[in-house]
Amino acid sequence: MSLGAQAFATMGNSYAGQLKTTRFEEVLHNSIEASLRSNNLVPRPIFSQLYLEAEQQLSSLEAGSRADNEEEEEEEEEEGSESSSPPVAYQVKSPPEGCCTTDGFCQAGKDLRLVSISNEHIEVPSGFLLVGAKSPNLPDHLLVCAVDKRFLPDDNGHNALLGFSGNCVGCGKKGFCYFTEFSNHINLKLTTQPKKQKHLKYYLVRNAQGTLTKGSVICWKGAEFRGRQSSSSTCSSTSFQLPESSGLSGSTSSETVPAANPSAPAGTQQTAAAVDHTPSTAAFSAAVYNGKESPKQQLVKNNLSALTRPSVLGTLTNTGPPKKRHKGWSPESPSSTETWNLQLNPQAPNRTKNDGGSLSSLPHSALVGPASSPMVGSGEPVSIPDNLLKICKAKPVIFKGHGNFPYLCGNINDVIVSPLLYTCYRNSQSLSRAYEQYGASTIQPISEEMQLLLTVYYLVQLASDQVPLIEDLEQIFMRSWRESHLSEIRQYQQAVPQTFPQVPSQIAAVTSAQLPWLAGLAASSCNDSVHIIECSYSLSEGLSEMFKLLIEGKLIKTNYVVIICANRNRAIDSCIVIIGKYQARVLSESMLSPSDYQKEVNYQLVTGKVETLGSFFSTLCPEGDIDLLLEKFYQENQGHISSSLSASVNKPTAMNGTGETVCTSYEIERHQIRPFQLAVAQKLLSHICSIADSSTQNLDLGSFEKIDFLICVPPSEVTYQQTLFHLWHSGILLELGLEKEHLTKQRVEQYVMKLDAEAQIKFKVFLQNSMQNPHTLFVLIHDHAHWDLMSAMHSLYPQTDLSTGLVDRLLNCREVKEAPNIVTLHVTSFPYALQTQHTHISPYNEIHWPSSYSNGVDLYHENKKYFGLSEFIESTLSGHSIPLLRYDSSFEAMVMALGKRFPRLHSAVIRTFVLIQHYSAAMMAVCGLSQMKNYTSVETLEITQNLINSSRQCPSGHGLMVVLRIPCTPLAAVAYERLYNVRERLALEDNFEIILGNPNSGITVGKRFVEQLKVWQKIEDVDWRPQTYLELEGLPCILIFSGMDPQGESLPRSLRYCDLRLINSSSLVRTTLEQELGLAAYFVSSEIHTEKAVVNDVLESDPEKLSSTDNEDEEITTEGSTSEKRSPMKRERSCSHDSASSSLSSKASITAFCSESSPPLTAAGDTAKSPHHVLSNSNEETTNKYERQKQKVDKGAQTTISKHLPSVTEQPDTKQNIKSAQISITSSSSSPFSSSTSSSAPTHNSFILQTSQCSMTKASKQPPIVFLPKLVYDIITSTDSSGLPKSSSLLPYHSVMWASSFRPLMSKMMTCTEQSLYYRQWTVPKPIHMDYNNRTEGRMDTFHPRRLLLSGPPQIGKTGAYLQFLSILSRMLIRLTEVDVYDEEEININIKEESDQCYHQPGDMWPELETFKKMPFDYTIHDPKYEDASLICSKVQTINSEERSVSRRQEDMYTRRQTTRMRLSKYAAYNTYHHCEQCHQYMGFNPRYQIYESTLHAFAFSYSMLGEEIQLHFIIPKSKEHHFVFSQPGRQLESMRLPLVTDKSEDYIKSPTFTPTTGRHEHGLFNLYHAMDGASHLHVLVVKEYEMAIYKKYWPNHIMLVLPSIFNSAGVGAAHFLIKELSYHNLELERNRQEELGIKPQDIWPFIVISDDSCVMWNAVEVDCSGDRKSDYTWTERNVSLKQILQHVEGTPNVTHYALIGMRKWSSKTNSTEINEPFSCCHVHDFIMLNVDLTQNVQYNQNRFTCDDVDFNLRVHSAGLLICRFNHFSVMKKQIAVGGQRSFHIKSKVSDTPVSICPAQYICAPDSKHTFLAAPAQLLLEKYLQYHSHRFFPLSLKNYSHPVLSVDCYLNLGPQIAVCYVSSRPHSLNISSSGLTFSGLLLYLCDSFVVASFLKKFHFLKGATLCVICQDRNSLRQTVVRLELEDEWQFRLRDEFQTANAKEDRPLFFLTGRHI
Repeated sequence: MSLGAQAFATMGNSYAGQLKTTRFEEVLHNSIEASLRSNNLVPRPIFSQLYLEAEQQLSSLEAGSRADNEEEEEEEEEEGSESSSPPVAYQVKSPPEGCCTTDGFCQAGKDLRLVSISNEHIEVPSGFLLVGAKSPNLPDHLLVCAVDKRFLPDDNGHNALLGFSGNCVGCGKKGFCYFTEFSNHINLKLTTQPKKQKHLKYYLVRNAQGTLTKGSVICWKGAEFRGRQSSSSTCSSTSFQLPESSGLSGSTSSETVPAANPSAPAGTQQTAAAVDHTPSTAAFSAAVYNGKESPKQQLVKNNLSALTRPSVLGTLTNTGPPKKRHKGWSPESPSSTETWNLQLNPQAPNRTKNDGGSLSSLPHSALVGPASSPMVGSGEPVSIPDNLLKICKAKPVIFKGHGNFPYLCGNINDVIVSPLLYTCYRNSQSLSRAYEQYGASTIQPISEEMQLLLTVYYLVQLASDQVPLIEDLEQIFMRSWRESHLSEIRQYQQAVPQTFPQVPSQIAAVTSAQLPWLAGLAASSCNDSVHIIECSYSLSEGLSEMFKLLIEGKLIKTNYVVIICANRNRAIDSCIVIIGKYQARVLSESMLSPSDYQKEVNYQLVTGKVETLGSFFSTLCPEGDIDLLLEKFYQENQGHISSSLSASVNKPTAMNGTGETVCTSYEIERHQIRPFQLAVAQKLLSHICSIADSSTQNLDLGSFEKIDFLICVPPSEVTYQQTLFHLWHSGILLELGLEKEHLTKQRVEQYVMKLDAEAQIKFKVFLQNSMQNPHTLFVLIHDHAHWDLMSAMHSLYPQTDLSTGLVDRLLNCREVKEAPNIVTLHVTSFPYALQTQHTHISPYNEIHWPSSYSNGVDLYHENKKYFGLSEFIESTLSGHSIPLLRYDSSFEAMVMALGKRFPRLHSAVIRTFVLIQHYSAAMMAVCGLSQMKNYTSVETLEITQNLINSSRQCPSGHGLMVVLRIPCTPLAAVAYERLYNVRERLALEDNFEIILGNPNSGITVGKRFVEQLKVWQKIEDVDWRPQTYLELEGLPCILIFSGMDPQGESLPRSLRYCDLRLINSSSLVRTTLEQELGLAAYFVSSEIHTEKAVVNDVLESDPEKLSSTDNEDEEITTEGSTSEKRSPMKRERSCSHDSASSSLSSKASITAFCSESSPPLTAAGDTAKSPHHVLSNSNEETTNKYERQKQKVDKGAQTTISKHLPSVTEQPDTKQNIKSAQISITSSSSSPFSSSTSSSAPTHNSFILQTSQCSMTKASKQPPIVFLPKLVYDIITSTDSSGLPKSSSLLPYHSVMWASSFRPLMSKMMTCTEQSLYYRQWTVPKPIHMDYNNRTEGRMDTFHPRRLLLSGPPQIGKTGAYLQFLSILSRMLIRLTEVDVYDEEEININIKEESDQCYHQPGDMWPELETFKKMPFDYTIHDPKYEDASLICSKVQTINSEERSVSRRQEDMYTRRQTTRMRLSKYAAYNTYHHCEQCHQYMGFNPRYQIYESTLHAFAFSYSMLGEEIQLHFIIPKSKEHHFVFSQPGRQLESMRLPLVTDKSEDYIKSPTFTPTTGRHEHGLFNLYHAMDGASHLHVLVVKEYEMAIYKKYWPNHIMLVLPSIFNSAGVGAAHFLIKELSYHNLELERNRQEELGIKPQDIWPFIVISDDSCVMWNAVEVDCSGDRKSDYTWTERNVSLKQILQHVEGTPNVTHYALIGMRKWSSKTNSTEINEPFSCCHVHDFIMLNVDLTQNVQYNQNRFTCDDVDFNLRVHSAGLLICRFNHFSVMKKQIAVGGQRSFHIKSKVSDTPVSICPAQYICAPDSKHTFLAAPAQLLLEKYLQYHSHRFFPLSLKNYSHPVLSVDCYLNLGPQIAVCYVSSRPHSLNISSSGLTFSGLLLYLCDSFVVASFLKKFHFLKGATLCVICQDRNSLRQTVVRLELEDEWQFRLRDEFQTANAKEDRPLFFLTGRHI
């Protein structure tokens, strides 16, 4: 067997031909091993291996990148063939009979796959290790084996014994002595010779959870995983191998994990930290992305087998053309699990800063202890010089790169070592899953050489004030890799993934020999900013040399030292040392966690280290100490302060006193909802509704009656008070009914919770309330939700901060998660940390603030424009007039200089002291100590001057606010003290206030300023104090805003400057940066032209246009700078925002701020000498009101303000005057220069423009100006190719990390939703994040169903939006518990027959039978739904026709009937949307019960009138079978059980209820559980056959009566008809059945209830007759249960004598006259009790669609039966918009297109070609008569005294025709018609009872018309003959009609005639 390939792979001596002992031994060893195994091939001679290949290698190196690259990397053992000859077939011994041959199982059938047995206990004999074997058939799995460690190599790939000894962990079989035998046992099924080197790949170790996981790679020498050639490397068999010197065990047992990192999973890089257990992440773990080996591909080129080189991180190959390698070169890291030390200052222990951004941004931590490094090199330990910090002025930061790293010893406190760069290198070698899924094994990673070279290129192009960013480097690697593999990537992106031949990359790869030379070449151009040190043996040499050069001072210009050890014997070692003072300082400080940062600063303040800084400042001032100057100034001015400053303070009060001028620009905005907020509230509501509507039943909105809520805010007192303020003024508590009027502050505080130590008590109350009130929906609002996402279990600082992890403890507790009535709403401006792979919030439950413009259309018309981060960035672009973001270069320069001078001081301390110094000096300069202007910066002077002058420009004394952000609380206290002291000394204490804003305490404001605020805000309360920053509106003040993070505090509109120069610029995390800038977010009035100037480029070509600014102070510019500004070419970003560089010179611009207290500094005449110099200070280039200014000037309103100087100097140039006039209008004229140039303008219309002076006016028109640190400014304003700010692509939050460095870049075009999905895919939480443990196998389970996330820009109005959401949610819940019920007065009251006789007393409970029989029947219909129906005449009535027509509305078929909204009572009937605990079982929906089974039963009875047997079907649920009787043998349905008349029970209703319904399966009110008050009752739904299935689905526990299919198109008459007939038939069956039990037939209960499907509630009138006289009574109406009403009616004495019993229809306008008589004999509708026994011979008309109840009532009455209406009971009918009668649509039978057909087309002449309609004939007839009956009965129109005679039926002929009903039955009760003359006769389907003699009794007007309606033309003729109609009536042939039906639809035929 040839060893060529193997030897070649391990070959590669630096010097060709030189024989090294170790090398010789190794080759010899391999040769012997191969010959022992070989059967057929002779091994190659050892010496030819050693020499020949060395020469070949050299020649190939010299050939460089020759096109053919003779031999691609020769095949390694992966491929099974060790030479270029074809592989020899390997015969596998056939397995024994009956044994298991499944892949992944041993022959005994036991599972060996790691994923299956990772949690099982495995016995490992002493001296054995668990290793993972790879099977070619299972690329995704490792098989677990136990192997004797003597046969495994040591850390360096040496000393493995030949042979094998192993055990099977599956079946326990021991003692396998041959790997061949073992490979057969574990079913590897190999096609090549089994070799342990090839198949035993990884050590297996147990992680902290005890799970067996993949550990480090086994370093077989010569195999594809080669270890480093380093005698002391820790790449050993253990996953976590710490050096002996660190005090932890260095044993090689893979079963033990060192205690230093108990929580860390194996297989990931870990920082050995004593405190912080750094997370393992997908990005760092080989196991996550590369758990599977891609299928190996045979790559053929030049007939040589080429092979990809798998690495630790997967099957990745090297970039560049394949070529021979130096021995030991490998693109992979030595081990995936190296442990680290960071040598840090012991004073700041255990630094666990996790903020991403700069090179410190990924997880790392420090081990305090010996300066030992586990990444040990073969070189000597490196000693760190003692005086390093003194000489360097900064602690060097050493970033470990590739390979081994030496020990450090000596002065280790002065260096910092970080593994971050190593992590970045390793991550960039892992392939993205996106490519891996295509089997992209041919794409190689970037080689180590290339990585290092790209790093050097990156460092070279960094400016001296820039700091390297890890994100930049990752993107560079990603881009480089993509470009070099573009063709492969494109191939993998094809639709069908396939195996492609390897395409050689076009870019020649860098060899390790070339690397130092290329790196040096790259660094040669950077003026020694990057210094390259090359060393030949180990990094120790290079580090020692670097320290030597540092001490000698030879690296003064150098910022970065790159040390490369490119030894040809092995892969490169490298490290990068940051020695630039600025860079090293930023990077080392960024490694501090927020708490350590505070501790460090505190330590420096407490120990007095900062005093050196103070004394240094004193030496700067030539006049001596600043304090001495201040004291001197104070002494001089005490007693006679006559400066204009104090004058200005007294002025406002005087003016107010006299009432002359009061500032009008101060207006307090009252609580009002903006269109945006309403839109967001509605979006929130729709999300809540969609959760409720989903099938998951996670939120049952129908079960909630009201809303309660709790708002959680961070523990900032100001934020807390601010939220209380919003809540108070929103009125939401009163609206939700949670509080009564007279709200107290204590009551409001119940609804807002500060997340501090006391939060748990308040939260407990909230949880108890939610449990006690299941019908209240509790909304838990987590405002500022990105604050404190610390895991409660993984709290980093438990001893220091009790509130850490509070959000997790409270909001993620089990009670909140499981409570069905708690909805959690997270509200934040920075949602990124809640959008990780493990988030609780579904992407569908995210609501993003809408953008105001869509495709250029303004979506929401708002009068204010929001200014946020993107607008601020936009303002910095060239062409915009106001750069709102700026940095201060002179401040930065001073800080940098001091940083070098004081290397041990934290830069936050230095920056703070410098800035305080600048503010102090600026205040002194403004007060007259002009010499101090040289000790401040232009920016600070501008801020201070505008602050001090602002209150003087307003008659009421309004001023501007300056926010000075100092995150570190101790430093903020120092700054406050210092500035306060300077202000007192300068006697400015009445001019502006200094406020210390500490998150943990409230605001303290001086008494005088409080009084001023009370006057402005019209507050009467004596004890009032401002508690929020918003209440400081208009107060001139410096607000020192402290606290590590802003916590949601809002700032007032008078904010003018936001000074963020002191923010912690080292913690570069997207959330942190955007949060700080969010402080300045602002609304500006959108009516003015500001936005045009800010957002669009301003045309500046007109030289007459002003180049001045609308600034608070008079600004100075010379013409030179004006023209410069006009030139668009020059106005680039680089110069426009460093104000020092944009002014003529720092000194020159400072002269602008001449002392206020010494006006004569510049004489007025001096200005006159240069009339053309328009004075303006270019600091603030706020030229934003050109248009407005020009308009004003054109109008001639040359306004002047001569406030300070009376002297007027004539100006020769009128244009100049106009210009200066413009200045004085727009600028605030605070400087004494202004008047000298402006007063000379013509002053005909002079007036003082108050609004332009007050800073409040300006504040509303332009956003604040923000000053940033230069570092942050650069990051914010630099954008990528898509225009996305660099800040957006930073790590989003410090407790999350990137899932992979191979992630796509974000784009500017991404919407909020797309950004969310991006973060959800590419970020994972660290273990300290509360979402870290939110992982389950099924992804969807991790989303909490009742959790929402609202995100929107800072200060945009999210609080108002969510309060509005609560309001509309409450309204919706009320709406869900309310229904629209018909509320109409009874009609035709005036026609009611008035009778003086009173039959019953108002208080009577039941009718008295004999009395009731005497009551006359009231024929008139009073039900308002029949307002459009024909009046029924009962006697000769003289109805005024006008009165009749006026009393009703227009006959409009679409008229909306009057409804009123009613709250559902507890006795309401419900539709299918109602779910509550009580009626779950009743409905059959309770998940605990099985879906109710039901059976279908046929029930047949014969009915003579139909002439056939009727077959009905019952669907009877199992739970309702007890209501029925079944035959015993066949379970045939026999009858429905009926009770006895004598039965008395409170628990059940005797009458079965039938509800006919169509089209209302969802909306019908069939849930009578609450209406019946839980009483047992029998309820049957009567449905059409085609609707049976859908009704059964929605109402599985209801009995259904299914009508025969012939009634599918029938109307309600058919249902009523069948209900009644079935019930009578059942009554007879029950009588027969119970007669056998000895019960009399008349004792069986004969009543049924027929109810509409829209009856929702029932009411009872309670009459109190306690008055003196019988007629005196009072009554009240209340909601009662249906059970109470039915039991009352069923208990009526002699109830069986009544045929029909009904009740009133409810109306809010019911008056006493209607209930005066408690019982009426009249029509009953909607809800009736029907006696089926008495009405046996009276039928419903089964053909009817409308008015069938009126028709039936008239028949019942005419049969002499009693109809009783209980007037004390009423039914409410709900308006339901679907189903019922509306479900009948009349459309053409021919075409499917819906064409509206008017009722006139419903009938036609017989045999005509009229369009036939697809509708029942009866429906067409009824609708035609309703609208067009006047065509048949012209004389009857509005002729109410001559009605139409209608025989045996009532048809609605429309409201303008009256009818008179008569029955032709013998012995029937009819009205006396003797005095009546009829105007028409209607004979509808008359039966044999109608005879000629009967008709001859009635008298008709001459010309009266007749209408005969029959089923066919034949019966029409027979009827005419039988009734002898031709005697009195004249017929014509053309008077015959039919309904517009086709023949098969059986039309009805009409014949009309006229009375002779």
